[in-house]
Amino acid sequence: MDLWGHVTMTGDAGPGERAHLPEKRSPWTFFLLVYLLSLPFWVTNLVFPLHLPVDNLPVTDIGATFTPLLAAVILVWHEGEPGGVRRFLARAFDYRRITKKTWYLPVIILMPALYVLTYGAMRLAGLPVPTTWDIPVFLPLVFGLFFIAAIGEEMGYSGYATDALQARYPALTAALIMGSIHAAWHWPSMIALGQPPGLFVMGSLLTVGFRVLTVWLYNNTGGSVFATILFHAVTNTGRSIFPGSRSAYEMGDGVIGYGLILIAAVVVVFLWGGKTLARFRYARVKPDRSGLHG
Repeated sequence: MDLWGHVTMTGDAGPGERAHLPEKRSPWTFFLLVYLLSLPFWVTNLVFPLHLPVDNLPVTDIGATFTPLLAAVILVWHEGEPGGVRRFLARAFDYRRITKKTWYLPVIILMPALYVLTYGAMRLAGLPVPTTWDIPVFLPLVFGLFFIAAIGEEMGYSGYATDALQARYPALTAALIMGSIHAAWHWPSMIALGQPPGLFVMGSLLTVGFRVLTVWLYNNTGGSVFATILFHAVTNTGRSIFPGSRSAYEMGDGVIGYGLILIAAVVVVFLWGGKTLARFRYARVKPDRSGLHG
């Protein structure tokens, strides 16, 4: 991490990767390429509207999910660093960057905790959520599928675009830019699902808040893409197996569930600061004894 708190090429990065600084990458080219690669899937869904049994998502979302990964690979290959694509793909499992293992707690526990709070708030609000919950026997399969899907998205957004944006903007600004573009990328799918205006707005805000949390975790885990992939997979799995499934979670236009995630993002910004999302406001500072006489 450099003096400004931006994550740079560290740890297991090779000489070629370290030489290719994030500011030389174009996040805007990446975003444009993601949209262009996604366009055929969106058009196909208009002609052949088929939906998945999980969350009733359009089947074409399967292909569109991997466009960020494909866009990033194309750009890394175009940059021409020897072995660049191989090193880039290896970042999907760069867990060695997570030197402070305590960060696995928010990566794994934060979203399930918010789902529990959501359920409790829904019950208090009198919403008709199920009173029982049976853990699906196919839970490992669901998690595995969401983990693979998260690789498709986070390899692009976290692995390629995050450092490139943070080389140009403060961490919070980078997260808001990325979150807004990612939210708009979801709009064709949301329209295909026929989401009401309130849920459409809350779902878009959720994506922005989620990206703030993701950049926060990325910056505090040594720039680990694996951490963001795991976080993303846990998030989607938890929402899908919420009592009554995603449709129950999004009751009331998702104001409670998505609202709590947005509150969590605001708390993170307050505690870790928008400049880096990595400097805890109440961190204990060790006294400087360098100037003391022996």
